[in-house]
Amino acid sequence: MNRVRRKPDFLEVYKTLSEFYGPTGWWPGDSPFEIAVGAILTQNTAWSNVEKAINNLKNLNLLSPNKIVSVKRSVLEEAIRSSGYFRQKAERLVTFCTYLIENYKGKIELMAKKDTQKLREELLAIKGIGEETADDILLYACEHPIFVVDAYTRRIFSRHGLIDGNTKYKKIQEIFHKNLPKDIFIYKEYHGLIVWTGKDFCRKIPKCERCPLNKYPRWL
Repeated sequence: MNRVRRKPDFLEVYKTLSEFYGPTGWWPGDSPFEIAVGAILTQNTAWSNVEKAINNLKNLNLLSPNKIVSVKRSVLEEAIRSSGYFRQKAERLVTFCTYLIENYKGKIELMAKKDTQKLREELLAIKGIGEETADDILLYACEHPIFVVDAYTRRIFSRHGLIDGNTKYKKIQEIFHKNLPKDIFIYKEYHGLIVWTGKDFCRKIPKCERCPLNKYPRWL
């Protein structure tokens, strides 16, 4: 079996994963607001737990900024309990929704019209929203061309020698921006492919044998 004995480039990794998995359709969500809620709830938990929480919000007719802000806090906390750290995340949802209502009439679509970097600064100023969550919202809810970096990104690309896993978030993001076309579809799909690869193969104890990236050498 012939093996590629060199580091791949970033677009090559994207094409390899895309051929293996096909379209990901990532990020799951029926509306920009649902996507933003999911981005906040998915911090430190598996997506399956977030799905349960979002379904609970839908069943209780709470999936809107005004409903989240006005509902009794204990009801909101119970609805999102499956996502973990539910009291903290309930507070973050209320804070985000208050910001959305006060600045953009509760509409993600109005928020999305703002300049990417200015909006990113606004999101990062909201308590509980870090760089990854802000960029999830920017890319998937607002359709802004910005690459999302997560723990899987660090793990996969450092193991293949393409980045230093200890590099700061913004620098890793800049590397991806430099090495990929400025394309929202590619940014979305690439992140989804990274998530799937990380979950299926590139775990803390990796399962390299069947990984689509196994044709490239590991450097770590």
